[in-house]
Amino acid sequence: MSAQAKQSRIGFVVAGLLLGIFVASIDNTIVSTAMATIVSDLGGLDKFVWVTSAYLVTEMAGMPIFGKLSDMYGRKRFFVFGIAMFLLGSILCGTAETITQLSIYRAIQGIGGGAMLPIAFTIVFDIFPAEKRGKIGGLFGAVFGTSSLFGPLVGAYFTDHIHWRWIFYINVPIGIVSLLFILLFYRESVAHSKQRIDWWGAATLVGAIVCLMFALELGGNEYAWDSAQILGLFGGFAVLFVLFLWIETRVAEPIIAFNMFRKRLFAAGTGAALFYGAAFITAALYIPIFVQGVYGGTATSSGLMLLPMTLGSVFAAQAGGFMASKMPYRNVMLISAVIFIGGIALLSTITPETTKWLLSIYMFITGFGIGFSFSVLGMSTIHSFDIRQRGSANSTMSFIRSLGMTVGITIFGIIQRNSFADGMKEAFGSSGGAPQTDNARQLLAPETRANIPQEVMDKIVNTLSHSISTTFLWSLVPAVLALAAVLLMGRSSMRELMGKKPNSSDGGESRQSEAHSH
Repeated sequence: MSAQAKQSRIGFVVAGLLLGIFVASIDNTIVSTAMATIVSDLGGLDKFVWVTSAYLVTEMAGMPIFGKLSDMYGRKRFFVFGIAMFLLGSILCGTAETITQLSIYRAIQGIGGGAMLPIAFTIVFDIFPAEKRGKIGGLFGAVFGTSSLFGPLVGAYFTDHIHWRWIFYINVPIGIVSLLFILLFYRESVAHSKQRIDWWGAATLVGAIVCLMFALELGGNEYAWDSAQILGLFGGFAVLFVLFLWIETRVAEPIIAFNMFRKRLFAAGTGAALFYGAAFITAALYIPIFVQGVYGGTATSSGLMLLPMTLGSVFAAQAGGFMASKMPYRNVMLISAVIFIGGIALLSTITPETTKWLLSIYMFITGFGIGFSFSVLGMSTIHSFDIRQRGSANSTMSFIRSLGMTVGITIFGIIQRNSFADGMKEAFGSSGGAPQTDNARQLLAPETRANIPQEVMDKIVNTLSHSISTTFLWSLVPAVLALAAVLLMGRSSMRELMGKKPNSSDGGESRQSEAHSH
């Protein structure tokens, strides 16, 4: 095959992978702004939490399992399986007639997302030599970050202007193009490690995640935190997780190989991903609520305020990929962590008097800080592994980052709700006049605001603003812990891999061009 034809083929593969990452990561967040409309259409207000949970549970549980399977039997078949499941789930979601059906179909979608996301990032490392990985890793990180942040805006736009079912149907044409590009143009290396599948490990991991996710989602909403149901779920998580750890230390080929954590760069990079995920999700969730509640506006206009953060993260993901090819990963991530802490600290100062321009600057700084992590952490966690372990390494990092985001949503959600509820009691006391709800989204919808007297509205706005700035102040804790993890990353750099032969740990491009389609 000529060099030009090979370049063209790899271009189609990259396009297919980018489209796959885009639809899988946007579906983490796209439903959030459409939920009120979906519930009014399908009913089931008491069950709406499952629509988001079902996707996240199956996606997170699938990540380490599909990562391991792709090391054993090849990336292509499991990426294709992931797209097929995702498309099936998307079509079914668009046809759902009840909230229970929608939740089941979202679980099917999540299985697809759990295969697509980690495997796409791993394929990039298989087909590109070390000197090209920085640039491509930056591009993939930018797409991942952008789609995660833009999900709420896209969801709001489709819901306001077309129909909520199209937030699922839009995945179908994009997914089909991705599927065709990978089927036709991706030719895979035959270097796989045939191993036995650790079914007991997989079962206990899935069970533990399901228990943890449902405890976090239902606690404080459906049931009190000290209720038998929530305590039972946390107990189930603890038992199954301990059992999982015990199994993983005894089987020959574990789902998550703990010996990977003996490599300093992998362990520190994965720890940083956990804390970055927990801190960054607060800005993505609470800035739209701040804009809608404090400034007033629609769901779409509040989602647009994420644009500065998105632009910042795109620039930083690209810059991080470039810088990682010139200096140690730790040095790049130190710049990232310091800027990120600065951005979160600035967001903790926002008040109703903060102008939109100033808020946009704070958002850009925060996005710029987080953006480096989207590309550089993926490259650093795979750095120490050869082609037979990369799927497991990357999917473990993706899994732990998703876990950080999920736990972050819950913990900071509790902090914001409690601060808001306490502030409302303080503002209104027992004198009455306060609306009978602690739900900020419900309280500050434009149609509700119109019916609230101005002096009451001012108190609510100040209370909401204070609860959100308090939440950002608390999110400095994981941001600082991310910096601590980055400091432990050591001096490893991508330059160590440059110039290595294709059969060494970089899994370079020349082996791929010789390989036949799997």
